[in-house]
Amino acid sequence: MATTLLLVILAMVTVGAAGFALVPSALGSKRADQRRKAFQGDIRANRREADASRTRESRRKSVQQALKAQAEELNQKKRLRLSDLVFQAGMTIEPAAFIRNSVIFGAVLFVVLFLVQVPYYFAAIFAVAGAYLLPRMYLQFRRKRYQDQFLDELPNAIEAIVRGVKTGLPLNDSMRVVARDAKEPVKSEFGRVLDQQSFGFSMTEAVQVLLERVPLPEVNFFVVVISVQQQSGGNLSEALGNLARVLRNRKKMKAKVKAMSSEAKASAGIIGSLPILVAVLVSLVTPSYLQPLFTTPIGNICLAAGVIMMATGIFIMNRMVQFEI
Repeated sequence: MATTLLLVILAMVTVGAAGFALVPSALGSKRADQRRKAFQGDIRANRREADASRTRESRRKSVQQALKAQAEELNQKKRLRLSDLVFQAGMTIEPAAFIRNSVIFGAVLFVVLFLVQVPYYFAAIFAVAGAYLLPRMYLQFRRKRYQDQFLDELPNAIEAIVRGVKTGLPLNDSMRVVARDAKEPVKSEFGRVLDQQSFGFSMTEAVQVLLERVPLPEVNFFVVVISVQQQSGGNLSEALGNLARVLRNRKKMKAKVKAMSSEAKASAGIIGSLPILVAVLVSLVTPSYLQPLFTTPIGNICLAAGVIMMATGIFIMNRMVQFEI
């Protein structure tokens, strides 16, 4: 009886010892599986992060390359033809009609100068210079005003596109909303982009019309964002929202620079107009005082030198108060 009880106790001890020996190994195997799964999860997460980083890097490089290509194209088009200036000024006049009107203006200016007893050779020189420079200055003024009006409305148009994309509208329909509700000249320019698409051009090709019409860095940014998104995908609403914020910040900076340089511009205008104003007042008080400048050879030389020096000084002062942002 005692022997049987002893054998039972030994068997129970053996089974318990085996259980204690096997349980830790099972727990360790379970922990090892958990560590292996966690390690595999970390590997997958790192792989996803690396893929996302490579995607962002490739998109950033594509944007940089597109911006560089567009910048080089803009630099190559700095010397514009008359037809390009008329096109970018938003005018509908033909270049031939513009040249004809310039010639008529020069002839009228020559007649006016000759009637006020300016020597005919000076009248001819002033008429030719006026016929060439004054119409082009007017054309540049119209072109600058057109570009300023476009930039004032462009952030609002981009934000309208962002709202349309976020609500689920396609890019074409969002642009159609801008072409219907925006102010001029953005309204007509986006309408021209939609017209290009209706002729069979892709969105990447159609938005190039904006850059040809308004060759500005801000428009270049918009064209690059649309082109890159069409080629490589991405969050268009986020990209355009960031672009709208950048455009508004650039607009604020330009206004700040304009306010800070207004005193220098006023001084340049006063200094440039003072000799002309004094000459007019002296001629009114004593008409014969400045007459030798027009009737004697030495006076003609002095007058020509004075005009050249005045033009040079006005040009230099104008360039000193011009700031690029």
